Amino acid sequence: MLNYIWAFMILVGVIYGAFTGKMAEVTNAALDSAGDAVSLCITMIGVMALWVGLMEIAQKSGLIAKLTKGIQPFISFLFPRIPKGHPAREYIATNLIANVLGLGWACTPAGLKAMEELARLEAERGNPAYLGDNGNVGNGKGRVASNEMCTFLILNISSLQLIPVNMIAYRSQYGSVNPAGIIAPAIVATAVSTGVAIVYCKGKDRKSGK
Repeated sequence: MLNYIWAFMILVGVIYGAFTGKMAEVTNAALDSAGDAVSLCITMIGVMALWVGLMEIAQKSGLIAKLTKGIQPFISFLFPRIPKGHPAREYIATNLIANVLGLGWACTPAGLKAMEELARLEAERGNPAYLGDNGNVGNGKGRVASNEMCTFLILNISSLQLIPVNMIAYRSQYGSVNPAGIIAPAIVATAVSTGVAIVYCKGKDRKSGK
């Protein structure tokens, strides 16, 4: 859908430029934007490499394991029906920690693994729609997201961020005088969104349980 929206916007811009005699400006803007996009990608690759490397160091040093163990009570509160020791809990914890640290891209693999394990858990609960013909998770038909899946997705979207790495990088790339000035507002905004998400998920979970 987004591809159609972007294609429509580009087409409207080109047509408008042609009818108003500003095709030169449209062409120059397209070329400048292409250069900015490449420059931004290079900047974000560096930022991502730095933080993913730090995440790897934290994992090797055992810091992530300690943090994962420390937030297990929070995981139990949000996902009471996930058995203790289930692999989904570890992946969810890793994903949440990466999100809180602002490592949006680095948390994606753990998030995908968490969803896969949650689907496997549904299959273990006797929901055959989560298993395909070959017994693998992920290619069943007629699946409906479980409460745990919905809660994890909403929490992931609204996640608290202590260090909005991507936003700081964007602001730095585009010449902000104080790129890190976004930290305090981001913490407040994401704390509120996370709080609302938790209240909403627990309310819906309790209602569906009844």
